[in-house]
Amino acid sequence: MKKNIMQWVEIDRRALIHNLSQFRKFIGKERKLLAVVKANAYGHGILEVSTIVLQADVDWLGVTSLEEGLLLRQKGIRCPVLIVGYVPLHGLEEVVIHDLKCTVYNFESVEGLAAVSRRLRKKAYLHLKVETGTYRQGIREEELLSLVRKVQEYPQLVIEGISSHFANIEDTTDHSYAKGQLENFHRMLETLRKERVNIPIKHMSCTASAILFPETYFDLVRVGIGMYGLWPSKETYLSSLLQKRHLLLKPVLSWKTRVAQIKRVPKGSFIGYGCTYRANRDTVLAVLPVGYADGYRRGLSNSSYVLIRGERALLRGRVAMNFIMVDITDIPEARVEEEAVLIGRDQDEVISADYLASLVGTINYEIVSGINPHVPRIVI
Repeated sequence: MKKNIMQWVEIDRRALIHNLSQFRKFIGKERKLLAVVKANAYGHGILEVSTIVLQADVDWLGVTSLEEGLLLRQKGIRCPVLIVGYVPLHGLEEVVIHDLKCTVYNFESVEGLAAVSRRLRKKAYLHLKVETGTYRQGIREEELLSLVRKVQEYPQLVIEGISSHFANIEDTTDHSYAKGQLENFHRMLETLRKERVNIPIKHMSCTASAILFPETYFDLVRVGIGMYGLWPSKETYLSSLLQKRHLLLKPVLSWKTRVAQIKRVPKGSFIGYGCTYRANRDTVLAVLPVGYADGYRRGLSNSSYVLIRGERALLRGRVAMNFIMVDITDIPEARVEEEAVLIGRDQDEVISADYLASLVGTINYEIVSGINPHVPRIVI
């Protein structure tokens, strides 16, 4: 297939399975492992990744939207799928029909699910999201019991899970705020226990907490960015070293393209839109068919490089919608349709998502999840 395309993403099956095995060793066999495949599996390809991880000791999948959940069901994936984002009221019927698990924190969603379940004569499985200090999705503590009582009015509704999410566990080595959130979660669980409300699946752990804090594991652990071989942050990596929580993550994704044209440019010529780069020598350029429409950030203009034949080829000029130009003057063996690495390894050289993120002032999550879904994903 690669012979017929000019740009593609490679997904390393063995690296993905390796990373999951690392997390399974941490959390143990007694807990469920949920692989987060939202946002097209963080840019890696939701169908490709889901197929692999379900063969690798993963119990659940986590998606952000109804559309993602339906896509998995349409492709024959029958495992438990939790929608961690918001489901519009008009989409609740599809949730119940297709046996998807719904994250709930609104009274309107409860009433909508009850009406649908009653009409379909089918149970709906809810995961309550509680607010512990992120102030994003979640029901406030003072409203929790009222929401639970509302759910209990409808016998066709089942509170299968209760969850929350950390706000400041990745970007710091001071985890006092996260520990405060965990205390809040425990306090709400105790309130429910006193009211004899039994919720079988409790979950709060993300990648960073799965690495650093076993006390957050509860019944199910949600692993996202770490599954893809990327660290949530430098602070998480440092904290893992300080705590001697040894983990070897292997990046799963490589992003590649091919040389579409090679051309000679005289010294003094301007290259690309805006004339932002002027050649200071006679230069040989390679034109590559990738640009910001594909997710290769415009902020990388004149600052990044690609790898061709194991050598660095510097970007010259602005990143355009569908093209970039790189300097291959010192790589004379390069040819048209030669492979060029945008993210990944070529011989002894590596371009990481973290490196590209540092150039544009963002995080690795945004770099990989921003790769356009139209770019083919190929499992290797």
